[in-house]
Amino acid sequence: LVGAPPGYVGYDQGGQRPGAVRRRPYAVSLLDEIEKAHPDVFNILLQVLDDGRLTDGQGRTVDFTNTVLIMTSNLPGDPLTLFKPEFVNRIDEIVRFRALTTEDLSKIVDIQLASLRDRLEQRRIHLVVTPEAEVVLARDGFDPAFGARPLKRVIQREVGDRLAVMLLDGTVVDGDTVTVDEGPESTVELHVG
Repeated sequence: LVGAPPGYVGYDQGGQRPGAVRRRPYAVSLLDEIEKAHPDVFNILLQVLDDGRLTDGQGRTVDFTNTVLIMTSNLPGDPLTLFKPEFVNRIDEIVRFRALTTEDLSKIVDIQLASLRDRLEQRRIHLVVTPEAEVVLARDGFDPAFGARPLKRVIQREVGDRLAVMLLDGTVVDGDTVTVDEGPESTVELHVG
């Protein structure tokens, strides 16, 4: 935001964000996953949110009044649990997204399985996934802390990797139909035929 301190590489350049805003004052600036930022960043952002301007490491003042700052966060619940009240009070709008529902997860499972199906169709292998197996994959691929991000890995591990082994050992050949179903103890089973 303000550039490197004296004695460090890049000190003579100032900050990247103020330089970009100086060149194009009517800008949208994205600060992704703001909760991971150093506490000093929040103090700098307070200056921007209060005064509408920022002084970089070179002493140049940049006008941020025509810049839209968008900050994203993965924090559940109240923003005051992490951010200071004076920081939250200066934010114009906080948009909260609802938690993923079972229906949302089912749609995400379908999207992830579609890419796997496309790859299998190149070998004329038809993939059938039962609704019960979709529920198991959605359950195993959801983590309250990470949302649906682990879902891709679960589908790769439980379906993609196992199918790859079956292709290599000859259990599945071109033209087969593979059914993914719920197995014992809420696991995923693959059946050929």
